[in-house]
Amino acid sequence: MLETLPIRKIIHVDMDAFYASVAQMDDPNLKGKPIAVGGGGTRGVISAASYEARKFGVKSAMSGRLAIKLCPELIFVKTDFERYKALSNQIRNIFYDYTDLVEPLSLDEAYLDVTENKKGLPSATLIAQEIRQRIFSEVGLTASAGISINKFIAKVASDYNKPNGQKTVNPEEVIEFLEALDIRKFYGVGKVTAEKMYQKGIFTGKDLKAKSLEYLDQNFGKSGRYYYYVVRGIHTSEVKPNRIRKSLAAERTFRENLSSEVFMLEKLEHIAEEVAKRLSKSKVAGKTITLKIKYSDFSLQTRSKTLPYYISDKSILLETAKDLLYQDKLNNSVRLLGISLSNLNTEGSKKKTQAVKEQPISVQLKFDF
Repeated sequence: MLETLPIRKIIHVDMDAFYASVAQMDDPNLKGKPIAVGGGGTRGVISAASYEARKFGVKSAMSGRLAIKLCPELIFVKTDFERYKALSNQIRNIFYDYTDLVEPLSLDEAYLDVTENKKGLPSATLIAQEIRQRIFSEVGLTASAGISINKFIAKVASDYNKPNGQKTVNPEEVIEFLEALDIRKFYGVGKVTAEKMYQKGIFTGKDLKAKSLEYLDQNFGKSGRYYYYVVRGIHTSEVKPNRIRKSLAAERTFRENLSSEVFMLEKLEHIAEEVAKRLSKSKVAGKTITLKIKYSDFSLQTRSKTLPYYISDKSILLETAKDLLYQDKLNNSVRLLGISLSNLNTEGSKKKTQAVKEQPISVQLKFDF
């Protein structure tokens, strides 16, 4: 017997090269030029790149040193998070004119459930188009959008016609769309997993769909079940307007590598102070303190300790971070330190997720999208 899942109208809105586009909007001299946000100096790491820079292979998380080799004409601009937050709030207010079911993923992207919306509009496609037009006219930036029956497909679709475009995958098109999709385009399939799939002859959604649930479980662990269902258009996660924060963190990259724990203590104090400020602002506390250490060779190490009680105090954060620092010898000189607090007191309100029944899906095909 087929299980009929409720069809929702989901929009995923993704701003186009948000940080870089803000810089180009604020400084017209930067329009049409390859720019990188952050990454300046000899040790900087790029936060975002304009589309002009991306043509040269410049991308986020890349070192500024490598980026300038790829694109000698690259222009570095400073990050301005207060400006990004202000514009993000302005964009979000546009979303709320259509629905209260808005789930922000970051400053520059969000899911919207417009199955029932404040405008009474029947077409999610037209709503997405109207939202994008308003963002451009009221904020001055372009956005792309994906529209479909669930969050997974909407997320994939939003990347389809970037920049400044949108893609609707109607209910009757879902299976065909997913079967033709390159496996690298599947949200949740990273570079390593894609390579593993290639080795096993899985190149498209159709190839993935041909594999049994048992096969995917054996070869891809817990993610196997996720792949099995999403390639069949089944993704039951709802748009959650109040996302539960799972952790809160701060980190610093140093101008010069640090080789002794003694030199790191002052840095840790500043980081702990920043985490404490963010905890106070968010009115949360947590039990698990994690120290993040990135070495000069870019290898990463984390050390964690879980306390028997919730804390948000800077002094306890700092003392625990110090203990973790001295817990073991350093592998190399250090270029970055970070402190995060997880196992927060917000997590008790999480709803238990319901397992998806292992049955096929049937959908209502005549549906105004």
